[in-house]
Amino acid sequence: EDLRVDGRGCEDYRCAEVETDVVSNTSGSARVKLGHTDILVGVKAEMGTPKLEKPDEGYLEFFVDCSANATPEFEGRGGEELGTEIANTLYRVFSSESSVDLKSLCINPREHCWVLYVDVLLLECGGNLFDAISIAVKAALFNTRIPKVRVLEDEEGSKEIELSDDPYDCIRLNVDDVPCIVTLSKIGYRHVVDATLQEEACSLASLLISVTSKGALTSMKKVGKGSLDPESIFEMMETGKRVGKSLHIALQKILDEEESLGTSRQKVGFLG
Repeated sequence: EDLRVDGRGCEDYRCAEVETDVVSNTSGSARVKLGHTDILVGVKAEMGTPKLEKPDEGYLEFFVDCSANATPEFEGRGGEELGTEIANTLYRVFSSESSVDLKSLCINPREHCWVLYVDVLLLECGGNLFDAISIAVKAALFNTRIPKVRVLEDEEGSKEIELSDDPYDCIRLNVDDVPCIVTLSKIGYRHVVDATLQEEACSLASLLISVTSKGALTSMKKVGKGSLDPESIFEMMETGKRVGKSLHIALQKILDEEESLGTSRQKVGFLG
């Protein structure tokens, strides 16, 4: 009947809180709270050497840390497997050529590039981890500022790199094509987005779909022990595209609003 325990319809997200620029010693950061799920993402830009197969591009590295306080299952080494799975999923989501303009991260082909280290910290797990993480990663990348660099060459041909001291003289990443993950959990004959922990326990299988702001699908992954028939998958894909587009619009609106406040913005949250 399109009614869930907490009163939401099948395609409704819980209220999400997004806050950017929360960690001072990073190039960009964001914190996202979605129900009882709490995610902190920091992006650090460091200079590195381009990969051999892509000499004129920078690259992203993902690291996911599951705090032992997030859920009892993470005590000991419980969170490691999940952390690896999330990191691998993020690599897949960002493997499409258009998600981030990696060529803009190149300083000197084959010699120097920017490497973006994206650190994800799971502070609390209350269901629907992948969606919350993808929202936080997009918000942190939007907030990332990379210093401008000049390459100086002397008469002998040796190159020297000079970083700009001006904090406002920086490169911003274009995040228009960065996808967000929409997880659709199948419960009975219906599928729901943004499942709570209780709903996840009832769901036999879920489909993770990464969708761009234009509604294009970039990757898909099934999780859970159950099976999905083709008809359900096509239905879920259509729902995912529809929900994903509205998710991007809402996220971009809040990011633009927060940025327009500039320095007058009040710091909230645990680092305020």
